[in-house]
Parts: sequence; C-alpha cells; structure tokens
Amino acid sequence: MAQEKQTGYMTLWEHLEELRRVILRIVVAVAVAGVLVFCFKDWTFSILLAPKEWDFVTYRALERLMELVGYDFRFAPYHVRLISTDLSAQFMMHITASFVLGALVASPYIIYQLFSFVAPALYANERRYAVPVLGVMYALFVVGVLMNYFILFPVAFRFLGTYQVSPEIENTITLESYVTTFATLTFVMGLVFQLPVLVWILSKLGLVSASTLRRYRRHALVVIMIVSAVITPPDIFTLILVTLPLYALYEASIRVIR
Repeated sequence: MAQEKQTGYMTLWEHLEELRRVILRIVVAVAVAGVLVFCFKDWTFSILLAPKEWDFVTYRALERLMELVGYDFRFAPYHVRLISTDLSAQFMMHITASFVLGALVASPYIIYQLFSFVAPALYANERRYAVPVLGVMYALFVVGVLMNYFILFPVAFRFLGTYQVSPEIENTITLESYVTTFATLTFVMGLVFQLPVLVWILSKLGLVSASTLRRYRRHALVVIMIVSAVITPPDIFTLILVTLPLYALYEASIRVIR
C-alpha cells in the first residue's frame, strides 16, 4: 500500500472512495443551488412561465424582423390557463423546478468534478484534447437548452395549448404537465446537441468517416426525423423545428471530422 501511494497509484477502494467524495460534492452543489433557486420563487417562475405567454420575447423579435423587411405582422393574442389539481401539486412543482434549475446552475461545477476524477488516468495529450472537448460539449448543451427555451417550447406550447377540436372545449393545462414537459425537452435538447462531439469521438476511434456520413445523408435525415418525433410533442411544427437544427449539426459534424 505504501509503495503504491509513493508511486502515485491508487487501489480500487481508494478509487471508489474518491468517487464517493466526487458524487457527494456534486449532490451538495446541486442541493445548495436548488435551495437558492427555491428561495427566489417569483423570479424562478417568471422565467419558467414566460414561454407560455403570447407576447414572449421570441414572438416580439419575429414581429420586429417582419417590420424590418416591410411586413406589418402581429401574432394573435391568446391565453392558456395553468391549473393545479392536487393539494400539494404547486409545492412539489416548486421543489422539482428548483432542483432542475439548480442542476443547470451547478452544471459547470459538476463537469469540473467529473473531469477532476477522470483526469489523473489520462495521458498528457489526452488531457490536451479533453479540456477543449468538454468546453465544446458544454457550449453545445447550453445552445440546446436556449433553443428549447426560446424556440421549441414556446412554439410547441402555442400550437398544442391553443389547438381546439371545438370552441366549446377550453384548454386548461396542469402545472405538472407544463413543468415536466419543459424540463424534459430542456435536457433532451441539451443532450441531442452533443451530436458533433459524438461523431468526432467515433471518427477518432475509426468507426465513422466524413465520406461515410456523406454517403448516408438520406438515411441520417430519416433517423433524425424519427428521433425528433420521439423527443418532441406530437405535432408537425415542433418536429420540423427540431429536425432542421439536428440535420444542420449532422452536416457540421461532417466538416468537423473532415
């Protein structure tokens, strides 16, 4: 044991103990961030509920863009009520939303802790690759989260929340459905935007090449559409909104590995 410590090697149990410490630090960081978010309830839910409004910033930006090109276009106002059907639903959704946002806030620290655990096992050249790759992965995750917040979720909510088979049937969405759908789409979009990094890793392992990806463009488009249909609400507009950026990432992946 003493010899192993002198040479810088750790036993299996020492690795497990270090992993336990890393997981504990991550849990504490998420808990602290979640509690801080929980304390700012009004601010938190003003951000979470903003995409459901008819005058959301994305719609205003599109209206201004149409004005710049010479069209007087305005989105029709609408209102969809959110309701709570269980006694404890609002409190539980407050806790859930707080810790989901807490995980997002603490995500840089989480990545740092995980990398610190893995880094000693990497060679110097591998560390040189790992740092920029992690940076790109996190940047792509943030882009996916922002795309969901500003484009995907508002459009999906506007279409599905206002769709009626009859004027006699009023749409009232539960708070649980709203928060769950929002959180799910947020993390899913953050993950699917890792496609260029995944393709780059596969190319480094010799499993794919730029020529192969170019050859199977049509097949990839079909797969991307299927994945988009699975991860998004069931409507054609949302499907297109997700398919287009994912296919653009596929094309970008070809250029990255080339």
